[in-house]
Amino acid sequence: MQVILLERVAKLGQMGEVVNVKDGYARNFLLPQGKALRANASNIKSFETRKAHLEAQNLETKKEAASVAEKLDGQIFVVIRSASDAGALYGSVTTRDAAEAATEAGFGIGRNQVVLDRPIKDLGLHTVTVNLHPEVSAKITLNVARSVEEAELQASGKSIRELAAEAEAAAEFEIAELFDDIGGAANEE
Repeated sequence: MQVILLERVAKLGQMGEVVNVKDGYARNFLLPQGKALRANASNIKSFETRKAHLEAQNLETKKEAASVAEKLDGQIFVVIRSASDAGALYGSVTTRDAAEAATEAGFGIGRNQVVLDRPIKDLGLHTVTVNLHPEVSAKITLNVARSVEEAELQASGKSIRELAAEAEAAAEFEIAELFDDIGGAANEE
């Protein structure tokens, strides 16, 4: 099906281009979302008359998105989840979780704007892209931890595995000291 794009669509084209897409993609996504019109003579004429208005509107939304991206870029949001001792989550962190964390911090982000390169299934700091406009995106960091205290430790640069290794080493040291004390007491007798 041929459609006229009313805005820039990633991996498809710029505003005003007539492109061929699969019928389902046009009917189920582009047309209902208002991102395109069917490419027929009447729609092409109507697009030409509205083109200046659409470009101005696109420029305005791009400026707004750029100002939000400037504030949002580099922000760190804490997501608390239950996980194993090894740091593997019992579920995963989704786009909805990222959007909710950003919304709680005062940013109006929808889950469809959050892009996960891969599923987040372990504790730690994860960089996530937020598409605020087809031409504007920002990078945020999700600090996935079991508790707020653990999130603060991760933010300072320590990983969960390092913390577990330190705790294990401290426990082994205490056990060794205890046995040394017991051995010293046995020698005194």
